[in-house]
Amino acid sequence: MEKTGNYIRFDWAMKHMLRDKANFGILEGLISVLLNDDVKIVEILESESNQDSDNDKFNRVDIKAKNSKGHLIIVEVQLTRQLYYLQRILYGTCKAITEHINIGDKYDQVKKVYSISILYCDYGQGDDYVYRGETVFKGIHTGNNLHVNMKENGVIIQHLPREVFPEYYLLRVNTFDKSPETYLDEWMQYLKKGTIKEDTHAPGLGQVREKLRLLSMTAEERRAYDEHMDNIMVQNDVLDTARDEGRAEGRAEGRAEGRAEGLAEGLAEGLEKGLEKGREEERKNLIRSMFEKGLDENTISGITNTPLEIIRNILSPE
Repeated sequence: MEKTGNYIRFDWAMKHMLRDKANFGILEGLISVLLNDDVKIVEILESESNQDSDNDKFNRVDIKAKNSKGHLIIVEVQLTRQLYYLQRILYGTCKAITEHINIGDKYDQVKKVYSISILYCDYGQGDDYVYRGETVFKGIHTGNNLHVNMKENGVIIQHLPREVFPEYYLLRVNTFDKSPETYLDEWMQYLKKGTIKEDTHAPGLGQVREKLRLLSMTAEERRAYDEHMDNIMVQNDVLDTARDEGRAEGRAEGRAEGRAEGLAEGLAEGLEKGLEKGREEERKNLIRSMFEKGLDENTISGITNTPLEIIRNILSPE
């Protein structure tokens, strides 16, 4: 195993280096390993995630690719915690579908979309580092899967709904904690720690070793990269601090109200109110902390999914 930190962090590479067609093989390797298919990148999409400012780079589609069946694949990098994340990736897949069918086309032109999210932050609870989601239709009485008749090349063929509906992959980078045993494990090791097995044969990682070494960066690139890493640390610290402070205050208020109302009913109601107030206070602390760290109101609104009017009221209370 090579020394940790030899290679440029993947989210930085996605934004600044993997947009170059000469480097497409790196992304193609990761996606091919994950989907166990031969994947080729079509184009890098111009979107909010490709803006120059770190404060503008939040959770948007980065690339478009196709697999051996011509299905569309979209890849995202998720750096910070965000409310309603599942709803956002659903919106992203729907947008990808509608953007790639022309008005007047038949519905047989709709392509299946794979959404791959590389998460550098924690979402929910689970004991695995890669999760896959797909749509299935089961009989509520029999439990059998529904098969739908579809026409392909003049022939009626039965398909499962999951063969048509979007498919989702969540790569929880921070939860990976094992010695690599598969190509996917090797990729997760690189995504988390920036290390690559010396004898790796995993698709794409050989090109990472060749093209994404920190030592190959210019002085200017290295300064920008270090600033990017500092911003990530600040953002995560702000979010963690606000979350912990909000929870502590919520518990304190819950206990106080519970004692006032008495016994079992008071405890239950006080806890619920305390948790609710704690969540609200957590959001307010988060917004204030982010503003103090230099993030503007529009950026804070995008991260926290909070209307600008509410943010302004929190930052400038009467």
